[in-house]
Amino acid sequence: MSYKSLLHFITALESAGELVRIKEPVSPKLEITEIADRVVKNGGAALLFEKNGTEFPLLINAYASDRRICMALGVNALKDIGDDLEGIIKEFMGPGNHFLDKVKLLPALQKLSSWIPKVIHGRGACQEVVMDAPDLSKLPILTCWPADGGPFITLPAVHTKDPVSGIRNLGMYRMQVFGPDLTGMHWHLHKGSASHFTKYRELKRRMPVSVTLGGDPVYAYTATAPLPENIDEYILAGFLRKKKVELVKCLTNNLEIPSDVDFVIEGYIDPLDDFILEGPFGDHTGFYSLADYYPRFHVTCITHRNNAVYPATIVGIPPMEDRWIGKASERIFLTPIKMTIAQELEEIHMPPEGVFHNIVLAAIKKYYPGQALKVMNSFWGAGQMMFNKVLIIMDSGIDLTDYKSVARQISEKVNPLTDLQFNRGPVDILDHSSNQYAFGSKVGIDVTSKLPGEDSTLKIMSAPFCDEQKIKTEFPEIRNINSTLFTDGISVLFLSILKSRKHHIQNLVTTALQNGWIKDVKFIVFLDFLVDVTQISGLIWVTANNIDPVRDCTFIKQENGENYPSVIIDGTRKTMELDGFKRDWPNVIIMDEETIRLVDQKWNKLELGPLIPSPSLKFKSLISNNGATAQ
Repeated sequence: MSYKSLLHFITALESAGELVRIKEPVSPKLEITEIADRVVKNGGAALLFEKNGTEFPLLINAYASDRRICMALGVNALKDIGDDLEGIIKEFMGPGNHFLDKVKLLPALQKLSSWIPKVIHGRGACQEVVMDAPDLSKLPILTCWPADGGPFITLPAVHTKDPVSGIRNLGMYRMQVFGPDLTGMHWHLHKGSASHFTKYRELKRRMPVSVTLGGDPVYAYTATAPLPENIDEYILAGFLRKKKVELVKCLTNNLEIPSDVDFVIEGYIDPLDDFILEGPFGDHTGFYSLADYYPRFHVTCITHRNNAVYPATIVGIPPMEDRWIGKASERIFLTPIKMTIAQELEEIHMPPEGVFHNIVLAAIKKYYPGQALKVMNSFWGAGQMMFNKVLIIMDSGIDLTDYKSVARQISEKVNPLTDLQFNRGPVDILDHSSNQYAFGSKVGIDVTSKLPGEDSTLKIMSAPFCDEQKIKTEFPEIRNINSTLFTDGISVLFLSILKSRKHHIQNLVTTALQNGWIKDVKFIVFLDFLVDVTQISGLIWVTANNIDPVRDCTFIKQENGENYPSVIIDGTRKTMELDGFKRDWPNVIIMDEETIRLVDQKWNKLELGPLIPSPSLKFKSLISNNGATAQ
C-alpha cells in the first residue's frame, strides 16, 4: 500500500498501538536521542515528540520493529517483497522467443510501467508553505551525541542528477547544519551523488541538490537501498508501494521531488567552494566518525506541507533503528543477489553486531570444490558488498539467525590454517581500524563441508582448554577471561588485556600455547582491559569494528615450524606507540551524564512505562575521554 503523507503513516501506527505521543517538552539537543535510544533497545514504540521547541512534531523509531518496518513497506512480512520480486524477474527470464511468449509478458510490462515515476504539473502538497527566507533553525534538527560537531539532519533523501546522462540518484547522507541556509553534505567517495559531484566539478558547473524529508515512509527506505548504479530509486519505491511516485519540479532548481513529502530543502553545491570541516558524528558503527572536509550545501528555498511532521533517526551502538532498515534490504535483495551474483546462494543474514558491512553470513548449496571461495570473491566484487569485512560461508540448511548453531558449525568444520581466506580491497570510509582511509582487508571463513580436491586435513582436536588461573597468575595484565562458550561446543576464548608493549599479545599467546595453558582453541580473541567479556553480543560488535583482518589475525609457530591451529584475533584499540597505527582512533558513542540525569528526572512525565536505564551506562568503561577521539 502507499501512504498519502507521513501523517497518514503516523495515524496507521497509532491505530495499531505502535506509537506513543510525547507531550512533555523535550529538547532536540541530546534529550530526544537519549529517550529514543532507551526505547529502541528495549523493543518500544515509535515516538512522536509534539513539543520540541518548534512548530513541527518530530517522529523517530518509526521503522524500529519487525511490525513497523512491514507497515512502512506495506506488507505483512518482508519475505513477501522478495517473493514478489522473484516472480517478476522469473517472468522476464523465462524461456521462449515465440510471439505468444512475448504476448504473455504484456501484463508484467504493464505492471512495470505503473511503477515508473511521473512528473506532474503545478505544485505539490510539499510546496503548500514556502518559507519567506530559508531557515533550518525552524526545524527540530537533532544534536544526537555529546561530541557531535553540531545538529544533523539524519533522515534526508538527497536528490541529484548526473550532469551528462540526466539519470537521477537518491541517497541518504547526513547533513550537519552550520547556519540557517548552510549545511555540509556528507556523501562518501563510493556513493552515486559523490560521482555526480565529481562530474560537475570537472565541468565547473554549479550542482543542483534537493533534499526531502517525510512523505511515504517508503521514500526514506529507498534512499538507503543498495541498488545498482543508474537505477532510479523511485522505480523501486513504485514497486514497493504498488503505485507510481508523482514528482513535481522544485521552485529554485531543475530537480524533481515527490509531491507528497513533508519538507523540501532546495539548493546547490558550488564546486569552486572550499570544503567545510564536518563532524564529528556518532555513527552507525557505534563509534564516532571523525571530522573531515565535505562539500558545502547552500539552501535556496525551504517548502513544506500543511501539518508537516519532521522525521529523524539516530544511530549508534547497535541495535538501533537502522537494524530494521538493513533487515529490509537483506530480505528484498536476496533474490537479485541469487540471480545475478551467486546462484548457489540459499540465504543471507547481516547480524546487527556487524553494523551491516562488518559481518555477513551466507548459506550456499555447494556442488564443487572451491565454491565457497568463488562466492566470497563474487560478494566482494558486488556493489556495497565490497565493504564487507568478515564473510562467513556455510552449508545450506543452517539457520543463520541461530548464532549458537552457527558458532558450533564454525568450531566443528573450520581449520583456521586452511579455511580462512584473506583479501584486500575497499572498506567503508567509516571503518576506523584500517591502516589507510577507505582501504583495508577482509577475511572469508569457509564453513562448508569439504569435497574431494579441497584441503580437508582438519586436525582432530581435543575439547578446547584454558587454564584461567595460571594465565591470570603469569600475566597480571590479563584482566578477565571468558571461556564459557567451550561448554556449548564453541571453540572461542575471549580475554581482556591491558596492552603495554609492542607484540604484547603475540608473545603472551606464544608462552601460553607452548606451556599448554591454552590448548585446542581455534579462535583466541583479545580485547581492551575495560571491555566486559561476559557480554558476547558486545564482544562481537567491538571486535568486528576494531580489526583489520590481515593485520590483526595472526598465527603462532610451533617448535617444528608449523603453526598452531589457532588464530589470534587482536580486537584491541590500535595506537602509534604500540602498533604503529598512524590514524586517529575514535571513541565509542555514549550519552553524557547530565543528559542521562535530565531524562531520568522527566521519565515519568513521558508516559513510557517504568524507567528504562540509559544503555550508555553499559558502555561507559569503553571510552577514554569525553571527546570524539580516543586518547
